[in-house]
Amino acid sequence: NAHPLPLISEIIDKVGKAKVFTKLDLRWGYNNVRIKKGDEWKAAFPTCRGSFEPLVMFFRMTNSPPTFQNMMNDIFKDVIDKGMVILFIDDILIFTEDEENHEAIVQEVLQRLAENNLFLKPEKCVFGASEIEFLGLSIGPDGIKMDPIKVQVITDWPAPTHVKEVQALLGLANYYRRFVHNFSKIAAPLHNLMRKGVVWRWGEQQQTAFEELKRKFVEGPILAPVDFMRPLRVESDASNFATGAVLSMLCEDDKWHPCAYLSRGLNDVERNYDVHDKEMLGIIRALEAWRHYLEGCTHQIEIWTDHQNLQYFMSAKKLNHRQARW
Repeated sequence: NAHPLPLISEIIDKVGKAKVFTKLDLRWGYNNVRIKKGDEWKAAFPTCRGSFEPLVMFFRMTNSPPTFQNMMNDIFKDVIDKGMVILFIDDILIFTEDEENHEAIVQEVLQRLAENNLFLKPEKCVFGASEIEFLGLSIGPDGIKMDPIKVQVITDWPAPTHVKEVQALLGLANYYRRFVHNFSKIAAPLHNLMRKGVVWRWGEQQQTAFEELKRKFVEGPILAPVDFMRPLRVESDASNFATGAVLSMLCEDDKWHPCAYLSRGLNDVERNYDVHDKEMLGIIRALEAWRHYLEGCTHQIEIWTDHQNLQYFMSAKKLNHRQARW
């Protein structure tokens, strides 16, 4: 089953201007899905008392997440279409702009759960909150920010002593890269430690990158949900190691607020590009990543860069194949 799971960026986009939130957590998770009769042997597992064939799906089965997500989407398909419910495996988020409509949606979701013999964990459910923690994000009427608990984990992280600890750190930090400006540039010395053939050495450069990354998480901004009726701006930059960009929106307070950050490292070939090509690559990456936002905006898009090297493209009489492709 290749049924896709919702993207975190998709969840952020859907929340929009919601002010009231309810979070539901299903009991027993994958165990709610019955394995097709006759296929139980495919999930058999050995024990000291012999092999056992499970009747229901369980954690760590490759097919469990997409199968469960497919089942939930099928049960709530008409509710999802209303645009006020998000399903992520066994987590349900209900969000509305007012309490009256919120209560009606919650009742409908609970009724649908009862009809399908699905039960909740009361201790993990939150009803009618103005701000809520969901999938490592803190979601409220002012926008989306990183879960303070996860941020504390990163800020308390001791300096790594071997490659596996670096992998664990970057694995957690990478989940929140949307909130960190120039993530790839900052983390480049740490990523280099994981490259094949590189001898482990934790020096001043790695320690500086480590401390800077933790500082960025402490200063993590509140991201504003994109509103297509408001002006959007892309600010792009490039270095010898990475490209970075910020998608900002002009909000009701007449100030530009960040909606997302984008950062990607340069490979060995891209590092040899001319400066103006690196700067243009940064813009191209931003336009590709945020195309679904920019094409839907009702205002003219602004692209800001702090380098005059891009003026080369305004006067160049001939472009190479790469530049023409861009």
